[in-house]
This record gives sequence, structure tokens and C-alpha cells, in this order.
Amino acid sequence: MAESTLIPSPDVRSSKAPPTPNSVALDVQRIRKDFPILAQQINGKPLVYLDNAATSQKPRQVIDAVKQFYERDNANVHRSIYRLGERATQAYESARQKVASFIGARDWRSIVFTKSATEAINLVAYAWGRHNLGPGDEVLITEMEHHSNMIPWQLLARDTGATLRYIPIKDDHALDMETARKRLTERTRLVCVVHQSNVFGTVNPVKEITNLAHQVDALMLLDGAQSVPHFKVDVEDLDCDFMAFSGHKMLGPTGVGVLYGKTALLESMEPFLGGGDMIRTVTMEQATWNEIPWKFEAGTPNIAQAIGLGAAVDYLSELGMDSIQQYVNELTEYGRLRLTELPGLTLYGHRPTSSAVLPFNIEGIHPHDVAQVLDDAGIAIRAGHHCAQPLMHRLNVAATCRASFYFYNTFEEIDRLVDGLKAARSVMGLAG
Repeated sequence: MAESTLIPSPDVRSSKAPPTPNSVALDVQRIRKDFPILAQQINGKPLVYLDNAATSQKPRQVIDAVKQFYERDNANVHRSIYRLGERATQAYESARQKVASFIGARDWRSIVFTKSATEAINLVAYAWGRHNLGPGDEVLITEMEHHSNMIPWQLLARDTGATLRYIPIKDDHALDMETARKRLTERTRLVCVVHQSNVFGTVNPVKEITNLAHQVDALMLLDGAQSVPHFKVDVEDLDCDFMAFSGHKMLGPTGVGVLYGKTALLESMEPFLGGGDMIRTVTMEQATWNEIPWKFEAGTPNIAQAIGLGAAVDYLSELGMDSIQQYVNELTEYGRLRLTELPGLTLYGHRPTSSAVLPFNIEGIHPHDVAQVLDDAGIAIRAGHHCAQPLMHRLNVAATCRASFYFYNTFEEIDRLVDGLKAARSVMGLAG
């Protein structure tokens, strides 16, 4: 499924009773028992974790997979002949195949393990961009990009003489596709677009943008850090040339990310880092490179983290991405309706295509103060510029609050969020 739409939920503004999920086959109370961190209390109150766009929590199955590797199989991969090394290699490469299947990639060689989505994007900027771009070439990105999908291209433009251009957002916080079409020209060599915004939750029409990019022979890179955890993504259907995403936002450990790339592109690219395991032969004068994907995985890789990501993929696959998407959509719509009860609250984002994230501000209260009052009540949200300062400038705000949901959150937690925001208004002396 290339795009995501909100599933209608009942209008619950007149009642605080949580709605009944619409045929979602998720036993959320059972699921929550898999996440040890959710059982704790903060300031004597049960933790409500609503910062999932920053990082997700980890189920026991992922924690146990990492623990088992270190307790039973810890050895380096690819170069060990003994039993531990063989088991480690098998588990590491099995995780690669799981990730490939999870995003619909036909060839497991198209999956490169990195330390993060940020590193994956930088890999493309260095290993492809610096060898293929120069003066007169253009890279096209959007105003709603995370800094991770903006700064690498600023640096690339600075160092190569290429030009960086932007697709603006409209007043309804959707991409301005009319301008996008105008700015896609024969000079465009690369288009880099966030699939689902970490600020708005907006799901962009990336399949359409990819088709437009390919019409002018430009490559397409997707930032899938928010989309891959939340709904079914099929890279073959999207036809993107590259996609980057992070393990820690989809139940996996920190320190592991993924670059998907079409194999012909990866084979044509120069290495990103030099060192062990990315070589085929080395002499005093020169070296030749290993096959993909190992050409891009210099040194001892993040073995335990990749194995943990494989366990996370197993967990998500067992729940079913369609069920996850539907439930999170319902949570988002319920949260949106409840938040509209609060006077002086501004919601951002393109509602028809937004999910999982509710960015907002309360008139008269700085976002950091809102987050602090909520933390006192055991409720964790994000407050700040969300690594999207140009987007904050476009909104004419310094920062926003952001509540972001995942499938282990509940409607009751959203009620606690609303109660906490009412308390914040009271603390700050606001009426209503």
C-alpha cells in the first residue's frame, strides 16, 4: 500500500467514552504486556508514552533477541569459521532477508544496514551524489523535510556546485504539487521526499512524485522513517530508487537503520566508508570492492541491533500492518476530536492524509511549558522544532507540541492527555 488514509471514526466530542475500534484485530491490553517500560509509573502516575515519532518502545521479543545474541552467539560475522561466528552470520543475514520481505524488496541484496536513517541518506549523498552531480544539476526536496533529509543535500550542493530547490507546502499543510511539477525539470537529478512527515503525520503522494521524477530521468529517495513503522510499504510498487528508515522507530534497537536501493544503482556506486569486509582484494596500491550490500558495510557491523530489528519485523508482521494502520488512524482521529475541546488550541497538519502525529500549540503557553506540566502528570510528549526548523519558520512558530501514537497506546491515554492539557491551561492561569 503506497498511501495511507484515515479510517472514519465516530464524532466523540460530546462524550469522553473511548470509541470501540472498528473491526481492528488487536488486543491492545495483551500487547501492552509485551512492553516492560509501559508498566512503570512517573511521579506516581502510570506512564503515558506519546513520543513514538521520536522513538518507539521495545517489546520483550526484541529485547530477548538482543540478549540472546550476546549471551549465546556473540561473534563477528562473515569471517569466522567456528560455530558462534556461523550462528551470528546466519542471524544477521536472516534479519536482512526479513527486512527485504517486510518492505516488498524482491532482492535481499538491496538492503544495506546502517546505523540510522540519517546515515543511510548521507550514504547516498556521498556515494552517489558526489560522483554524479555538479554545477547545473538540481536536487529537489520539500519544505517539510527532517534535517536528516535536508542538511546532507545542503552540504552536497555546497561541495559540488549543484543547486538545492524546494517544494513548498500550501496553507492546508499539504505539498504544493503544482509547484512540484514546475520545479521538476531536465536539470533535476535527484528528488528527496519524506513519505510521512514527522511533524504533521501527513502522508505525501510519493508514488505520484516518483512518476514525475522518473519522467525527467531523476532518481527518487524516500525518507521512510515514519511510514515504514505505521503502514504497509512496498518499494517495488512505489518504484523509488532509494529509501531510508530507522530500526528504533519500529520497535527495533537504536543504532540500526536501513538503506534500500535498487541493486543496479548500488552496484554502480562507490563505497561510503573504507575498511574491513567491504573489500574483495587489497594491495599496497589499490583495492577492489566486495559485492553489494557488503560493499557499504565497512567494519564490524551493528550485529546485535540488526538481529533485534529482525525480531521487530517478526513482531510487526505477526500483528499485521493493516491492523496497525487502522488502529493508529482511529487513535489519531479520536485525539484530534478530543483536542478540539480545548480553547485556544491550534492543530497543524493536513487532516485528510495525516495519521499517528498530532502537532499543536496552546495560545499563551510555550510548548516546553506544556511538556513540563504533562511530564509532571506522567505523560511524555515532544516539544520543540522536531528537527524541522525551516518548517517551523514556514508556520511562523518557534516550536510545537507533538503527541504521536503507536499501536500500544489507548484511547484512555488520549483522555489523560486532554486532562493534562486542561491542567496546563489552569497552571498558566488561562480560563476555560
